[in-house]
Amino acid sequence: MGSIHPSQEELTNRKIVGVNPETVTNIASTDFPGHWPGEDHVWDLEKFRQTFKVRIHQNAAYESSFSLLNLDAALANALRRILLADLPSLAIDKVRSYKNTSILADEVLAHRLGLIPLRGNMAAIDRMEFWKRPDEETDEEGSTEDDINTVKLKLAVKCTRNEEAIARGETDPRTKYNNAHVYASQIEWVPSESQRQLLGGDVAPEPVNPDILITKMRPGQELYLELAAHVMTGRDHAKFSPVATATYRLMPTIDIRQPILGADAQKFQKCFPEGVIGLGKVTAQEARQKDSGYEGHEGEDKAYVEDSFGDTVTRECLRHDEFKDKVKLGRIRDHFIFNVESTGQSLSSDLFLDSILVLKMKAQVLKEEFTTRYTT
Repeated sequence: MGSIHPSQEELTNRKIVGVNPETVTNIASTDFPGHWPGEDHVWDLEKFRQTFKVRIHQNAAYESSFSLLNLDAALANALRRILLADLPSLAIDKVRSYKNTSILADEVLAHRLGLIPLRGNMAAIDRMEFWKRPDEETDEEGSTEDDINTVKLKLAVKCTRNEEAIARGETDPRTKYNNAHVYASQIEWVPSESQRQLLGGDVAPEPVNPDILITKMRPGQELYLELAAHVMTGRDHAKFSPVATATYRLMPTIDIRQPILGADAQKFQKCFPEGVIGLGKVTAQEARQKDSGYEGHEGEDKAYVEDSFGDTVTRECLRHDEFKDKVKLGRIRDHFIFNVESTGQSLSSDLFLDSILVLKMKAQVLKEEFTTRYTT
């Protein structure tokens, strides 16, 4: 018995996740996603190369948006999870508090400092050794601080009165006092000579955003903290994740099945974000076409899909009875729109490419494991 060849309409319908007023349909396909009984779905690398597409929507330094087409959800989600948890980055991990008379407890202050994104010479940071924490279950010892696994920083700030500002009658604490607000810009790098050569360059280790507020103080209060930054991954702690967000959504589809005209067209347009639905005029040719739904409506407004990419799929149009039978909403199950926002240590585009390399490495490790286990 030969393999079944489904129609183009059937292939198209398989790709659409139905979005209805109260439900979402066609979310599960088969026991093996992308495979249907009686059909040949043998993996073909050449076919994948021909069908897989990448479309770049935005490629700013620290935020990128792109689409991956004709990709399985398992691979798309694997890339997203790697971006969140498996890419290394530098973050403050240990805080030694020698003096803290501010209103924040040591633990809270340490937590805030750990969440401040750092940046520096990325080529040098990539050469740093991963920090290994002690394993309490196996009593295995962790790493020992040295110049190739630890970046040492310092925060030494004391709040004092600004007598000149007080004499002028200033009431703003930021003017009335010196160091009333402690910012990330006041964190200093304290390198040894060898580390200066290792990590020095155009950008020394420093906070990405110097204006992050750490705490507030008043005259007499003081901070003296020694900080140790290490290279780890988001799997160890969220502060080591190099991305602020790494998300994807499925490409929306809007299928207008019957003409939406006049005032209804204007109302329909308002059910979607700006730029998703356009308004045009019914042409004379359309008005003359039999059973088109445009007969006798020449010159009236008609609704059409201008750009479904910007739709947020709120289903607002399905709340109105006049549109329920005229439009069908959905999402394309193998069109993933990614949005990657870097914390500032690495370029967002580099992070996605790095996630592909990590996925390849994981696949290679799995392949070697299978080879070793089943060929010996």
